[in-house]
Amino acid sequence: MAQTVRVSESNHRRKKEHLDIALNHDVAFKQVTTGLEDYQFVHQALPEIDLAGVDTSTVLFGRRLAAPLVVSSMVGGTAEAGRINRNLAAAAQQLGLAMGVGSQRCSIEDPKWAPTYQVRDVAPDVLLFANLGAIQLNYGYGLAECLRAVEMIDADALVLHLNPLQEALQPEGNTGFGGLLGRITDVCRALLVPVIVKEVGCGISEEAARRLAEAGVAGIDVAGAGGTSFSEVERFRSRTETARAAAAAFAGWGIPTAESLRMARRGAAELVLIASGGIRTGVDVAKSIALGARAAGIGTPLLKAANVSQDEVVAVLERIITELRTAMFCIGAATVAELRDSPALRKV
Repeated sequence: MAQTVRVSESNHRRKKEHLDIALNHDVAFKQVTTGLEDYQFVHQALPEIDLAGVDTSTVLFGRRLAAPLVVSSMVGGTAEAGRINRNLAAAAQQLGLAMGVGSQRCSIEDPKWAPTYQVRDVAPDVLLFANLGAIQLNYGYGLAECLRAVEMIDADALVLHLNPLQEALQPEGNTGFGGLLGRITDVCRALLVPVIVKEVGCGISEEAARRLAEAGVAGIDVAGAGGTSFSEVERFRSRTETARAAAAAFAGWGIPTAESLRMARRGAAELVLIASGGIRTGVDVAKSIALGARAAGIGTPLLKAANVSQDEVVAVLERIITELRTAMFCIGAATVAELRDSPALRKV
């Protein structure tokens, strides 16, 4: 029990540090962009549809969303994170979107942190994703912990996140990734809700997507490079110059979001693909859908908005949805289905 408490306290401290750094420091990629700027839509001066008739709704994991948007998995495990999660969830409920919570490991090890993830009372209808680090399956976790994460927040699906670079850069990181795919396979076979595998900012390769599809995952969130860099986050956490230099060496590491999305589609076309990593506008969302994603995840801009209020989150999301609807109108795509694989998207 004492060891569990010490681990939980360490996780809690790390979560506080991560949240503080994300809110107060520039941790964006400096040398890599999302790659979405390499694509443009061919404008249609005669769209032959009405703006009022553009339908941004879509179905994700059997649930209808008002727009193909997911509030990305980000925080939990501290009082401040709990407040932020509730603002995010209430906004997602208001607008009819999906949402994930941050890694629930600390609340598995110390249930007192569970309320910082629990948002069903303010978001009863939201498509909600639980979240655990996949690597924990190699460190004693199994189906029981996955079930606890899902049941803790009454989630509709489970995200298992992959973060080998971040773990390698953390002094307390778990880096025993050997044999992990087999354990992911076991969870996919036994868990009754869909399993989504997500990177945290370095992207998913074609080979990784193919292996995950074979393992039985229901979806992949590519979480590519171009948004928040966790090597930068860990650089700010580093206590020594050697550790800071090592983290800085990976400032440009990762597969840009657009390329990762294309890779994941080649490797696992049958899966639900979510594009995240530097998605900042509705035009980014439109490009991602046209490249094959079923939805796009938004992270840091919403985190900072949620630190202010629910209304601030709603304002950011409404702006993104307006931009998405306008982009669809200007290429003559009346529905999200028509936007997907749109021939109007060209590489420049």
